[in-house]
Amino acid sequence: MSSVVNTLVEMGFSKQHAEIAVKKTGSNDVQVAMDWLLSHEEQLDNLASEVPPEPAPSDETEKTDATDLKEHSPSPTASQDSSSAEAKSFRCDDCGKLFRTQDEVEFHAVKSGHGNFSESTEEKKPLSEEEKKEQLAKIEAKLRQRRLEREAREKEEALMREKIRIKSGKELQEAKRRQEELEMKKLMEQKRKEKEEEKLAKQRIREKIEQDKIARKAKFGGVATPEPATTPASPPPASAAPPTSAAPRPSPSEARLQIRLTDGSVVQHTFGAKEPLSAVRLFVEMKVGGTQAGTQVNLMTNFPKKVFAADDYEKPLETLGLAPSATLFVSKSA
Repeated sequence: MSSVVNTLVEMGFSKQHAEIAVKKTGSNDVQVAMDWLLSHEEQLDNLASEVPPEPAPSDETEKTDATDLKEHSPSPTASQDSSSAEAKSFRCDDCGKLFRTQDEVEFHAVKSGHGNFSESTEEKKPLSEEEKKEQLAKIEAKLRQRRLEREAREKEEALMREKIRIKSGKELQEAKRRQEELEMKKLMEQKRKEKEEEKLAKQRIREKIEQDKIARKAKFGGVATPEPATTPASPPPASAAPPTSAAPRPSPSEARLQIRLTDGSVVQHTFGAKEPLSAVRLFVEMKVGGTQAGTQVNLMTNFPKKVFAADDYEKPLETLGLAPSATLFVSKSA
């Protein structure tokens, strides 16, 4: 075993790795141990950490081994007779290689696929210096080839990972772009609907105003409402002075509302007493303008103090006590 380890060390392997190879293969053949080292190159460091150091033999053990060796060693004559009668090696009939042990034969059979072996009296000779150099050159070539293959494989894997990363980034950007386009389409559609609803609401308000004008004309017999300019030249008494507003007094079927907006400005408008409070809120939102989609305003009165709830907006103005006139305050929803 020590000669095989020394040969492997001379070829460039570490002593620890050589001892592991000899122990794992159980062979005295340098070629078998070298092949095992080359095929388990990446596992050598882990195997080296698992193999415990062999304890040094004590003096008593050495004496006992020497005594047992003397007792059981055969005589020179018997040794010569047995060596001449027994086979010294095994030969592979397929390739002609010689092997010292059965383990070497099994290792060669697994590696090469050869299955024809026979016993041989020819002793396998140790490697010469030229053979050692040749084997060392083969080992270096194999190691260099494996290193190049490993580097090429690692480079290919790195390139593949980079391609996957770039592809994932593009897919993420594309998904983000599609999401933004979808949100933009939704926002544009919502704006379009809001404009249509605003247009319809304005149309309904204009129609309502026209209907109110027609109703007032019909009530006064088709005669236009008298203007303050038709009064006599002499000023009437202060108690009989006409109202300052040119508009006629609203009938009980109307609700004249004074609406104070959030910026402090005041808007006046006349609604039908039968109209729901939601029409007033829509009118206010149109006046305020610039409100974001989905936001609404709240309406309230100060005297008496009341904040209208959600179900109040479906009730008529006269039911809520806002006819014939009232003052409303506007606040934005949270």
